[in-house]
Amino acid sequence: MDIKRAIKANGLTVKEVAERMGITPVGLSQHINGNPSVEVLERIATAIGCSIGDFFAPQPTDTITCPHCGKPIKFEKGK
Repeated sequence: MDIKRAIKANGLTVKEVAERMGITPVGLSQHINGNPSVEVLERIATAIGCSIGDFFAPQPTDTITCPHCGKPIKFEKGK
């Protein structure tokens, strides 16, 4: 589950999503890093403007996500 990727992909920050949800950024981070309920996932998705399924979208096998900026990095196998 990658909620932070969905937040960044929609041009938002954790702080902005937390404000939309009416909770603190720390509270949202606890949900993101914990085991959120379906209800909480629905609230987060609504605040972001995406579907819950976007949190579980598989990464292409030739792409990794940069741990610093969250952008996808495509790579190719050498010969």
